[in-house]
Amino acid sequence: MTMSGLRFSIAVLLVVGVFFGWRHMAIGQAERKAPVPALATAEAKSAAHTETAVLAGGCFWGVQSVYNRVKGVTHTVAGYSGGTKETANYAAVSSEKTEHAESLKIVFDPQKISFGTILRIFFSVVADPTQLNRQGPDVGYSYRSAIFYDSPEQERIAKAYIAQLDASHVYAKPIVTQVVPLKAFYDGEDYHQDYADKNPGNPYIQVCDVPKMAALKAQFPELFQEYHAH
Repeated sequence: MTMSGLRFSIAVLLVVGVFFGWRHMAIGQAERKAPVPALATAEAKSAAHTETAVLAGGCFWGVQSVYNRVKGVTHTVAGYSGGTKETANYAAVSSEKTEHAESLKIVFDPQKISFGTILRIFFSVVADPTQLNRQGPDVGYSYRSAIFYDSPEQERIAKAYIAQLDASHVYAKPIVTQVVPLKAFYDGEDYHQDYADKNPGNPYIQVCDVPKMAALKAQFPELFQEYHAH
């Protein structure tokens, strides 16, 4: 069975079997609101016109569905990071034999939103950072939680914020999100781009991703914007 077929099968199980359990987990995860990053520079306004963040938080469909709705984000691309160019494709990554994680490249305007706020949204409504190599029904190293930093400043902000979250006990368990250097990002296949918004009736999207979009709107109304196709 292909991974797309497997994900469809998971979606069916979500509806007919453990729908309410996983939906409750997704909603509960999305009800946590991480505190404002304490590191002062995390909220400083950069002089750059655009910056890029690369995050991994489980299936990239849901991660993209959230950041497509964040004011200040100008562009997103679902893809792969952590492995080689030769294995940067869905079939290879889904085999769990590569170093890649399903990731999202987020291009944002630092005059409107900071990297620290990007991370605050990530830890509040995108991923459960205490789950090792999985997010909800998706299990495997490709579904790990990770921040791929592309500058010393991003590394400093990410590590300081994780330490702050652990100290504040926002989560009952320690955060296992990786903070690793960005070596490369590879665009995913066209059919993965904006998948959640193009397939809103998909049971997987309804159960795993719709609660995240709703939580973004509820927790960060000042940052929420309706989705507009690229």
